[in-house]
Amino acid sequence: MKPLAVIGNVNVDLILGPADPWPTPGTEIMVEYDELRVGGSAGNAALTWEGLGLDFQIAANVGNDQFGEWLRQGFGKRSERWPVAPVGTTLSVGITHPNGERTFFTTRGHIAALSWPDVIAALDTGRLKGGTAILCGSFLTDALVAQYDALFDWANANDIRIALDTGWPIDGWTDANREKARRWLARCHIALFNEVETTRLANNVAPAEAAHALKALMPDDAIVVVKRGPDGALAVGPDDKLVSVAAPLVAVADTIGAGDVFNAAFLAALADDRSLGESLDAGVRVASRAISTNPRRYDGGQQQTPPEKPR
Repeated sequence: MKPLAVIGNVNVDLILGPADPWPTPGTEIMVEYDELRVGGSAGNAALTWEGLGLDFQIAANVGNDQFGEWLRQGFGKRSERWPVAPVGTTLSVGITHPNGERTFFTTRGHIAALSWPDVIAALDTGRLKGGTAILCGSFLTDALVAQYDALFDWANANDIRIALDTGWPIDGWTDANREKARRWLARCHIALFNEVETTRLANNVAPAEAAHALKALMPDDAIVVVKRGPDGALAVGPDDKLVSVAAPLVAVADTIGAGDVFNAAFLAALADDRSLGESLDAGVRVASRAISTNPRRYDGGQQQTPPEKPR
């Protein structure tokens, strides 16, 4: 199996809910559920690989508080070379709603300080050669984004394929944000966007057409994946042919991080030399299992074990 790594945002998620209706300002409501857990796009992908029993590397950072130490606990030896930013740890509060949707409130915190020197110091380049690294949280990791060209140059020099999941821009898909993402895609080999992100970025309401439009911006051997939630996923491969898979019908327990779980499972299948269709199916299947189990489980039946809560 080819090596895997994830680069980007690891933060603390506090999940509360369900909230219905949205409270009036100045009032208080009670909710039935709360969970404090490791989160962030990079964190969710890494936990998926861990749950699947796979070897991987992760480059991230933490803040200089108790939450920072707590995040380190969640990744053990893999976090030994993570730097400590001189700010508080990024905290994301997710409010769930009865229809399965959620609203996030996130502090800027430590993830904005993650830099290219931090990333290269955290990774063993020799072990990653010939593999794939997923780049997450592009619109949150400000310092790293400013040094993306150095990251892409490093990847090219070491035969490392970059998979990109930017996440949703804080200020939406403005013309400036579209231009940034298109420049990044020109140097990436795999794009991993959800349906709304794909159509907004490509300015095309049809997901398949939007995927083809994004692939035209990328290297010839690129893959563009569109994650479609309960409708499964589709992809355009190096041969420009469209491949799609359906999602199984499941009782949803928690959709937070579903796209990140998909990313990890899809890339793991590709790294195992499985076909594009088989890889899409792996991503959909593992993500479906994750969102329908609480505590969260993956294909191997391994339960996600959070670190002990900070006191």
